[in-house]
Amino acid sequence: MTKTRGETRARILRTAAELFQRQGYGATGLNQVLAESGAPKGSLYFHFPQGKEQLAAEAVALAGGEMGARMASVVGGAGGAEDAVLGVGELLARGLRESGFRDGCPVATVALEQAGGEGPISDVCQVTYDSWLSGLAEAFRGWGAADDEAAELAELVMSSLQGALLLAQVRRDTAVITSVARRVASVVARSLENPKGTVSGA
Repeated sequence: MTKTRGETRARILRTAAELFQRQGYGATGLNQVLAESGAPKGSLYFHFPQGKEQLAAEAVALAGGEMGARMASVVGGAGGAEDAVLGVGELLARGLRESGFRDGCPVATVALEQAGGEGPISDVCQVTYDSWLSGLAEAFRGWGAADDEAAELAELVMSSLQGALLLAQVRRDTAVITSVARRVASVVARSLENPKGTVSGA
């Protein structure tokens, strides 16, 4: 029984994560989550007693954590900062292509809806982005960047690739992700070669 309940909860959460990523918070109804997950009626509030808000917060945390782990794997296997940025760009581009351009960032759609607000969903979005940034900054420090510079470079990379991901989804063409990743990777590489210099535009 415990295993079955756990499987049902995981199925609901996984389905919700996919729907929130694709449709956003407002456009995703609980009935749709139940229907697409195949979960019995009544099970949602059993597993998520605080309702849709709890479900969304946990779903974003799940999807964001998985994306963070994939990015960490790419960065950890890179030979340097430039390769790391290019690798993350390709990771995002590949995910977009494989979804038929339906699934962009697993956090952005919900985060934009919640922007300026407060509550568990906004908190999870912020924690998730902070985690991604922290991982990139740590890697850049390992490649010689000072703390402040590492944080700034991480923000440059993340904001640039997030914007490119959105534009690629609109265009249904991942070329912009590749070109932006290449340009930003060059900026990062030059910055690390001259850590006391000012990061310049490419």
